[in-house]
Amino acid sequence: MRFFRRSLTGLMLLAITLGLLAMAGQTIRTAFEAKLAGNRPAQPARERVFSANVVRAEATAFTPTLTAFGEIRARRTLELRAPSTGTVIEIGAGVEDGATVTAGQLLLRLDPADATTARDLAQSDMTRATAELADAKAALLLAHDDVAAAQTQADLRKQALDRQNDLQTRKVGSASAVETAALAASAADQAVLSRRSALATAEARVTQAETALSRQAITLAEAERALRDTALFAEFDGVLSEFTTVQGRILGSNERLGDLIDPNALEVAFRISTAQYARLIDAEGALIPADVTAALEVSDAELIATGQLSRVGAAVGAGQTGRLLYATLTAAPGFRPGDFVTIRIAEPALPAAIALPATAYNADGTVLVLGQDDRLESLPVQLLRRQGDNVILASTGLEGRDVVRELSPLLGAGIKVNPIRPNTAAPADDAAAQPEMITLTDERRAALIAFVKGNDRMPADAKTRILAQLAEETVPASVIKRLESRMGG
Repeated sequence: MRFFRRSLTGLMLLAITLGLLAMAGQTIRTAFEAKLAGNRPAQPARERVFSANVVRAEATAFTPTLTAFGEIRARRTLELRAPSTGTVIEIGAGVEDGATVTAGQLLLRLDPADATTARDLAQSDMTRATAELADAKAALLLAHDDVAAAQTQADLRKQALDRQNDLQTRKVGSASAVETAALAASAADQAVLSRRSALATAEARVTQAETALSRQAITLAEAERALRDTALFAEFDGVLSEFTTVQGRILGSNERLGDLIDPNALEVAFRISTAQYARLIDAEGALIPADVTAALEVSDAELIATGQLSRVGAAVGAGQTGRLLYATLTAAPGFRPGDFVTIRIAEPALPAAIALPATAYNADGTVLVLGQDDRLESLPVQLLRRQGDNVILASTGLEGRDVVRELSPLLGAGIKVNPIRPNTAAPADDAAAQPEMITLTDERRAALIAFVKGNDRMPADAKTRILAQLAEETVPASVIKRLESRMGG
């Protein structure tokens, strides 16, 4: 029992000792913390302040640009068809699919043998009809003379009858003489009537001869037209499309041969929404002649064509929406009908609008602006346009305010921020806007020029422009990078 009691006493003393050591350690720890804190009271939690990029909203005149996609079309196209039936005996020099021809140039010629024979026969009949008319006119002159002579004879017979009647009245003549004179006068009148009938016949013959000559002139004109139709000529300067006729082919009447397209008379057709169309009409509903730019991405360059809006489609079309617009291109070098291009239309200018990054515009139609004590406020705004990566907003209530450029879930109304404003130093911006220029070595320049000249897929206009850039002492780095990426360098 004594051993057991002493053991319990020892364990109790050990527990008390360990408890005193733990209390002493806690006291020392508390003392060190108080010393490190400088014996100051605990500070309350501070408000968290976020940094945010802000931009000043400034109202300026802004010209929005509407972007669409369309197709190049030809405004002047002639469908070439065979004017008559025949065998192709000749094709004009340089006439082939895709060739450029000039107005009046021979495209093809058909065998003119049959047409020439028909023309010669018509010419012969024309000569005969002319001779018949001359003969009829001569006969008419003779008929007129016969009538005049018969009338003179009748007048003389009537004078003789009058003289015999006068003699009989004076009891000098006889009744038999009067009767003989009367019979002669009657015969003379009958002769006049006969000559007048012959004159009418001669006049009718002249009329018939003139009619026959007129009909024969028509026949001759048709024969000459048929002879001319054996040759097909270009009506205007243009480019041949789908022209596949070969020499020796027998063509049927009105058979299609291809198309003649004027490359200098082009237009672009494109479709836009009804809301976009509403911004391109005036108060009377007429289409405004807005400036249009058509861009075609080709190889290492971009072909640009300019023009103006010209008209709008008459109907929407089954299964279609919006409006179909047409723009006449005034300068379109390198473009061809069928090209798919990007259309940029200059809309009417907005007198006072604010352009902000799209990241500053919230889906609920609000933006965050700086308020009192750099705290954010939610401000409702009116969206006018979306232009690329920017939004165009109305200036009412927004002009002059600092707007947060990039929204995030951490930012909201009432939150205090540390505004970060962009560096507006003009010289630095101008320097950054300048493209990087590189001075080429002779070997590198020669390799790039050889690659451009040997690229058959590059349009002539783009090739000329790039060669002119390579000929300069310094060349834009972007041009060199594009060319060497295609060269594999």
